Amino acid sequence: MTAATKTGSGLVLTVLASSQFLMTLDSSVMNVSMAQVAADLDTTITGIQTAITLYTLVMATLMITGGKIGTIMGRRRAFALGLVIYGLGSLITALAPNLPVLFIGWSLLEGMGAALIMPAIVALVAANFPPERRAAAYGLVAAAGAMAVAAGPLIGGAVTTFASWRYVFVGEVVLVVVILLVLRRIKDVPPARVRLDLVGSALSVASLGLIVFGVLRSGEWGWIRPKPGGSEIAGLSPVIWLLLAGTMLLYVFMRWQTHLAESGGEPLIDPRLLRNRQLTGGLTMFFAQFTVQAGVFFTVPLFLSVVLELSALQTGIRLIPLSIALLVAAAGIPKLWPHANPRRVVRWGLASMIIGILVLVAGLDPGADAGIVAIPMLLMGLGLGALASQLGAVTVSAVPDSQSAEVGGLQNTATNLGASLGTALIGSVLIATLSATIVAGIQSNPDVPAAVREQATTELASGVPFLSDSQLKAALNETSVPDSATQEIVDLNADARLEALRVALALAALLGLAALFFTGNIPRQAPTAQVPEGP
Repeated sequence: MTAATKTGSGLVLTVLASSQFLMTLDSSVMNVSMAQVAADLDTTITGIQTAITLYTLVMATLMITGGKIGTIMGRRRAFALGLVIYGLGSLITALAPNLPVLFIGWSLLEGMGAALIMPAIVALVAANFPPERRAAAYGLVAAAGAMAVAAGPLIGGAVTTFASWRYVFVGEVVLVVVILLVLRRIKDVPPARVRLDLVGSALSVASLGLIVFGVLRSGEWGWIRPKPGGSEIAGLSPVIWLLLAGTMLLYVFMRWQTHLAESGGEPLIDPRLLRNRQLTGGLTMFFAQFTVQAGVFFTVPLFLSVVLELSALQTGIRLIPLSIALLVAAAGIPKLWPHANPRRVVRWGLASMIIGILVLVAGLDPGADAGIVAIPMLLMGLGLGALASQLGAVTVSAVPDSQSAEVGGLQNTATNLGASLGTALIGSVLIATLSATIVAGIQSNPDVPAAVREQATTELASGVPFLSDSQLKAALNETSVPDSATQEIVDLNADARLEALRVALALAALLGLAALFFTGNIPRQAPTAQVPEGP
């Protein structure tokens, strides 16, 4: 290979890896800056939780459709269109004056842009690198995403503390412009004459959207029985109806895909792929990893930034052990044990994550300080890195090279759906536990006046905001609550916050434990060759 070709390949890899870094950076920055973003936009932690959930949900529901659009219009053109939409969303996010505008810029437009960009990255790697260099290229692109997970908290924390979280999104706009300027140097994948399954796209968006939205609202509405003063449909919580409707539509979607495949149509997903045991095993682990990861990344920054009232930078610094361990494990395991048993590595990775979460749960007490997160974050990072070192190769090697782009779409759908459900589920359980604990505590505390107990029960029935002691004291000072009851309520809130965090993290550990039962589909032999094409 000539020096010029190598230089060109280096530029292509830099562009694609930078794009992957950009796609992954947002969530990690938003997690560490939640308290500051909520204060700046005059909203609550629940509002930011909704924005995070919707961002990953938009990506999850549109990822397969975005991949198909890339096939129709050409991967480089789809990549460029996605960058323009993403850059516009980043600009709107940087200027957002309130939560609804944040939804439009970040959750909707950036999510739509990412749904076009991420499937195109997989196909553009295949188009620009020969088979013998492709695995290394995929690995470096995946490493860029891992670096964003690792560096995001520190970048977001530093920028938020010394300037504003808005400058992170301004920087994204600049990076988008730079990538667009050099995009013509990347070899394109010619468009193909295929049809977009509009019915399947609508069914997939509606089904996954209803399921995740139902989980997101469960803390406020209740799972089956409606909460006092909450919404209800036929005597039941709207959540159960949303879950039923979403599940039914998901079944209809799969039947429609099977019908298209059997009748010579062009489905969004080839149903035969989902009968591939190795592929479904890898996708299940991706889903489980990102469900647990999103739940932990949502709760731990809350403990640091709200309970301990650390700055965004201090919060990011406390997550450094996770960042370092993730990078070391993700890069070190393939290098030191290139032929390691993938199933064993995945199981050890899950075990490390579970132990890390349980150590953190055990350390959450009223006297806990920021130091208690160091060992749990180290264990979490090792577990995440171990999974990252295996799962990409497991899924890609499960199918012929011609289906790698389709597998990339499924993989991105599984990861973003897991992240969306993880944030929604863990966040809703956190707020529901906090609300129930505070209301019960106020009702049973004789030092809280009866009028205050009645007022609190009514106003807090729909959900308690996750507030720091300083925020709660300031809010109580503006109400008619007597000074004698203020400290009682602040102490009660402090205990309830820790209880809610324990329950939410325990649920994350339980989800990780459940994932162990599905590791049997991960192969024992390290993937070494691409699956041959069919006859």
